[in-house]
Amino acid sequence: MNILILSTHLNTGGISSYIMTLAKGLNRQNHCVFVATSGGDRVEELKKYGAEHIELNIRTKSELNPKIYFSIGKISRFIEEEKIDIIHTNTRITQVMGVLLSKTAKKKHVATCHGFFKTRFFRKIFSCWGDRTIAISKEVKEHLMKDFQIDERKISLIHNGLDLEQFVVPDEVTKEKKRKESQLNKKPVIGIIARLSEVKGHDVLIKAMKKVVEKFPQSILLIIGEGKSKEALLKASQKLNLSEHVLFLPIVNKTAEMLCLFDLFVMPSLQEGLGLSVMEAQAMGLPVVASRVGGIPSLIEDGKTGFLVKPGDSEELAQAIIACLNDPLKAKNVGQNARRFIEQEFSAEQMVRETIQAYEAVLRQ
Repeated sequence: MNILILSTHLNTGGISSYIMTLAKGLNRQNHCVFVATSGGDRVEELKKYGAEHIELNIRTKSELNPKIYFSIGKISRFIEEEKIDIIHTNTRITQVMGVLLSKTAKKKHVATCHGFFKTRFFRKIFSCWGDRTIAISKEVKEHLMKDFQIDERKISLIHNGLDLEQFVVPDEVTKEKKRKESQLNKKPVIGIIARLSEVKGHDVLIKAMKKVVEKFPQSILLIIGEGKSKEALLKASQKLNLSEHVLFLPIVNKTAEMLCLFDLFVMPSLQEGLGLSVMEAQAMGLPVVASRVGGIPSLIEDGKTGFLVKPGDSEELAQAIIACLNDPLKAKNVGQNARRFIEQEFSAEQMVRETIQAYEAVLRQ
């Protein structure tokens, strides 16, 4: 098959990681993959996986922005020239484009829903979900059916998969060396990798750290990510006298390198489609404390493959973190269980195989 994947950009983040893993897997299955975006810091990495990148001027958050419609002609010609079989979209902007392209180019359109959407009037009237929609978790599937009235027969439940070649559990010597290089040494390190947005619950985690530091005065919280909430989070950590314990670092392409520094991964989200960063931490053999929201409970069996807490509850979050730091042997066992779970249930091979099946089902219609 000739497959065109559309996304708004290709900067570091969950959707870009999904596209990378999918493109690499499809290429290995001898499919021809093209990815059209407005560009980003992962374009060169994408090319290494055998996919061709087409740059479009579509960096916007508004479905009404003229630049979207100016790009339709360019990409329509590309679809015809390259004999594209499937258009696969991944953001609201590209879903709108996908619907228009499927009509003008007469090609099948598949859309992946990576999370939860607000049920705005325009979005309900012009849903733009395509001939088939991929839901990344059971909760997202239910959201599509309940809030957007999508026929269950048009939804494929396909969990995100991880390219486990990118996530190798480090031995203790390697981990100790990396932490020494980062001047963390033997301090307890709690970490989160996520965009700095209110929905990710960073403020709840910072409040929890106040209690953690009382029990473990050497503990460090690494907040890795970028976003509009950074200033507010900096002020929150200063107000709680945690400036020496809360460190902010920019997002990185190779998350595995940063995960090597952590003793514990925390994801206190208030809403989460599935939790790709949770999966990445589990793949690295880390114990994870995360909110009981969205698709996260499908990743974590409490006490076995991670620890679940009530969203927005800084006290419960603090106690769960403290419990992990108090019992490193149990935390290590939970991390090992989590790695095995990801290997068995969330491999890239399974995601790619099921996505191909979704493509084929649409083409047979």
